[in-house]
Amino acid sequence: MPTHNLKLEIETSPAPEDERVVLAGLRRHNDEYVPSDADVTFAVFLRTFEGEIVGGVRAKAGRGWLHIATLWVEASVRGREHGTRLIASAEAEARRLGCHSAYLDTFSFQARPFYERCGYEVFGTLDDFPAGHQRFFMRKSLQP
Repeated sequence: MPTHNLKLEIETSPAPEDERVVLAGLRRHNDEYVPSDADVTFAVFLRTFEGEIVGGVRAKAGRGWLHIATLWVEASVRGREHGTRLIASAEAEARRLGCHSAYLDTFSFQARPFYERCGYEVFGTLDDFPAGHQRFFMRKSLQP
């Protein structure tokens, strides 16, 4: 494709179908090296008996790694080991799916000490992300 027929466009609210084109292109490229067909996205929810979600983990298991994308526990039920139970459940599911390790990121105003108590260690830090804070990248072995 000739490059003189191409243009750049910055879009602040890209259409979901346009984003899917980019993700699909990257996935095709990556799959040439490491297939992603076994990747599994899953969630673990903490619910009241009435069904209200008061906590949860969004995660992805694939290529031997668990990625904890999101962990949240409602403030009114924090400090009662629910976060620990959520993480442990996600890790158990990841082990069942063949994962040997896990990774996540968190900010200095979030839950680094909690993750450290769960066995995660910092392997990278971005300072001033956002300004005045740090973003920590953490990992943990899931092997016994």
